Order: sequence, then C-alpha cells, then structure tokens
Amino acid sequence: MTGNSSIHHSDIRETDEAKGRLFAPGEHGGSSIDVIGTAAIRATFDDTCLQQALNARSAPGVTRLVLNPDAHGGYGAPIGCVMTSPSHIYPGPVGVDIKCSMSLLQLELPAEEIASHSIRRAIIDAIGRRTPTGAGKGQRSVPQSRPVDAALGRRVAVEGASASVCRALGIPEEWIERCEDAVHTGHDGSQAALADRLDRLIDSGQFPAFVDKVEQLGSYGGGNHFGECEVVRVLDSDTARRRAAAFGLRDGHVAFLSHCGSRGFGYQLASGQFRALEQQFERWSLPFPAQDKKLVYAPLGTPEADAYLNDMALGANFATLNHLLINALVLEAFQEVIPGVRGQLVYFISHNIARQEVIDGRLQWVHRKGATRAFPAGHHTLKDTPFYDSGHPILLPGDPQSGSVVMAAEQGAEHSCFSVNHGAGRQMGRRRAIRELDQLAVDRSFHERDILTNCRSYPRDEAPAVYKDFDEVLRSVTKAGLASEVARLSARFVIKDADKSTRGAA
Repeated sequence: MTGNSSIHHSDIRETDEAKGRLFAPGEHGGSSIDVIGTAAIRATFDDTCLQQALNARSAPGVTRLVLNPDAHGGYGAPIGCVMTSPSHIYPGPVGVDIKCSMSLLQLELPAEEIASHSIRRAIIDAIGRRTPTGAGKGQRSVPQSRPVDAALGRRVAVEGASASVCRALGIPEEWIERCEDAVHTGHDGSQAALADRLDRLIDSGQFPAFVDKVEQLGSYGGGNHFGECEVVRVLDSDTARRRAAAFGLRDGHVAFLSHCGSRGFGYQLASGQFRALEQQFERWSLPFPAQDKKLVYAPLGTPEADAYLNDMALGANFATLNHLLINALVLEAFQEVIPGVRGQLVYFISHNIARQEVIDGRLQWVHRKGATRAFPAGHHTLKDTPFYDSGHPILLPGDPQSGSVVMAAEQGAEHSCFSVNHGAGRQMGRRRAIRELDQLAVDRSFHERDILTNCRSYPRDEAPAVYKDFDEVLRSVTKAGLASEVARLSARFVIKDADKSTRGAA
C-alpha cells in the first residue's frame, strides 16, 4: 500500500444515514471522495481500500471518485469505485477483465417446472455440454458449443453485436436492443480504427494465441464468474410491478443470471496495455501516481490513449458477444430438457468499463470498476431505448443463498455519477477463505437450501460467507436514494468453475 497508510474508515465524515465523505489530506490536495454506505458497510472498508481510493482520487485529471458499498481492495483503484476524468484515461479503474458484466435471461417457464432434482440436474448437464467453465477453457472442451473461427472472431471484436454477427452465432437479433452497449467503436468513433488496431496486434505478435482466445467465446471463466438459475419474485408495489413489466420480468417464473467478461481475449489486451504504459512512463521519466504502477494513465488525444481506447473497445465487443452467446446456449439447454420453452433477454450491463458521459455538466470519461451504470427514467441516454420511461434494469448479484436483485435507478443516482455497486463485494480474501472455511459445512449449506451446483465441492473461496451482508449493501443503496428494488432472484442451481470437481451430486 502506498501513500498515507494511516487512513481508516473512521475518517469518513457521515453526511446522512447512507452517505459520507472522505477528505484526502495534505499531498492529495484536499479533494474529497463520495462514500455510499451505512455505518455497518463503511466499517467493511479496510485501510487498503481507502488508501487506493485516495491514491486514485489524487491522480492527474481525476475530478470525482465514488466508493460504493461493495468496495474492497483491487488493482490500482478499489473494486467498487467510480472515477471520472475529462482529460485522462486509466486502465486500472477499468481492470484486466474488460467489460465484465451481468446478463439476465427471462424464461416463459413457471418455477414449479424445475422443482425436481432430476430436471435441474438434466439442465445443468445440458448447459455443461455447451458452455465451458474455468480458466483457459474454450469451445473444443465441450461437444455442443457454437464453433467460432478466427475470421468470425475478428468480426466479433471489430463489429460487436451487429445484426449479421448475431445471425452468424445464432443469437436472436432482438436481444441487441437489450444491451447497455451492443457495439463499441474505436477512439475516433469508427470500426476501421479497431480493424487496423487488431491487425497490427496480430501481425506484430502482440496478440499470441489469437485463435485460442477467440474460441473462448460463449464460456464462463473461473473465480467469481457464474451462471445461476433463478426464480423471479417481483416486489409487491405498483411501481415495482410497472417497472417489472417494462423490463419483461415474470413473477414466479424461471430466469437465468450470468456473470462473466471478456475472458482471455480481454485479459490479453489489458495486460498488454499495462506493460506498454509502464514502459512509456519510464521513457517519459514520469512518476507513477502514489508510486503505484497500476495507476498508469494516458492523456486523451495521445497515441497511447488512442491505443488503449481501441483495445478496450475490442475487449468490450468480445465480452458483449460472450454474454449473448452464453444466453443463446443456455436457452438451447433448457429447450433440450423442456421442449418449447421460450426466453427473452432482460438486459446486459457491464461493470468494468470506461464510457463518455455527461457528469457535473460536462463530458467526461466515467471509469466504472466493479460499478454498475444507473440511469433513471427520463435520462437522455435512454431516449431511443425500451427503458426511457422506467430507467434501465440494474442487475446486482448477492450470493446464491442471499439471492440477487433487479433494481431501477432513482433521480438521486446523480449523486454517485449515475452509478451503483456491482454486487455484494468481498469481505474475505480467497486464501483466508480456503484456510478457514469448512468444506463439508459449505456443501451442506447448499444442500439444506435445495440449491444444486455443477461442482461436487463448492469452491470455498466463493462460498456465501466470503461476501458482505447483501441486505445491508442494498439498504445502503436505497437509503442513499440511488435505486430501488424491482424483483428478488432466488437461486435454484449454480454453474461455477468445475475444473477441480467431478460431476456433482445433489
């Protein structure tokens, strides 16, 4: 940890029940950080998280920084933060999994249709034959995947979710309008910039194993990535029911929630950018912000910034199609087990991306790292979308046992740069979880709640106990006036990285 190591959560000045402000001392120029969280949540912010926030807030060109209630230590900047700049682009506050995202598929399937273990187990197996899980796994590791060669993979990265690319992958074209951003373009707003950048990377050897990375399209990664079969419960209020209808949610029916990103494709691009910018800093003899190499940056308009924006867009396009293809394959799996089932994408929304938006009356690059966009009804950006009158869906995962939620932003989201948290947020590190949690107790907790998984032993470092109190996290969001709940999602089975597991039992 760099900078002033004496900072602590008790230094946050409370402004109301769920908001606070952290003032950067001395060397940080007296700037402040907006903090979203009740007292109980603010106590979960450790010194590393707060110091990273101060370091990022003090970096060149940064105008705002918001800590969401799920915040915890990350890569340069905390996971669970929002950072704005009109003049600089920062890879760290986007992260190495470019456009890691959530998506929700609503099925026309009453919950009672999947009550039996045998039906759920059959669906788990059908998904497993189509969608690989785990680091490095690609389509060749499962028998019923959708083949993607280098030529189609190049179109995915350059075109994003265009109608022709969706047709080539068997993705319903109507899902395009259900994406936060279906298509990302290059630094100059063109696809040509992306095509040129990708060709240069491949031809120069800076994108090794391109075909292997492309073949990860339609797959989950490891760690906290997952797929969950859910039952939707719309809240009992007129506002929630109206918003649920606009979103296409069906009370008492089955839905499928996914969390993943750009896989090895995006990681290759992001890690290359960190190396390139670190080398550039050394050539320029520039000091790293707070002596942290993970806070490298590029001033907008420079060749370095253009290169990063192009690479981020390539990775983001891949992530978009990865989610859309997963949902198409999941729908196929349900249809194999329960013929005739239909499904519609509710929404696809990212939480590791930088986007140009109007914040505080001016156009800025909004870096969301483990943070979710939250535009309320009437926001100008939603003008030509299905969500102008309701606000767009916000998909927030908790854990399989606490459940997840669909929310909608309120006008107060302007306070947090039109952003909310991206989930519950970790409160226990992976090594500590593996060291301290009892495997039998973790597995028994799933059995007692009748939640099936594809793993014989559920990963201890992803057990529910490693995450913050989700109800308190949500209370922070609603009390701060940022967003309101529309529906709760209750897990019926979970797909996780099963690399080290055999076929699971109930």
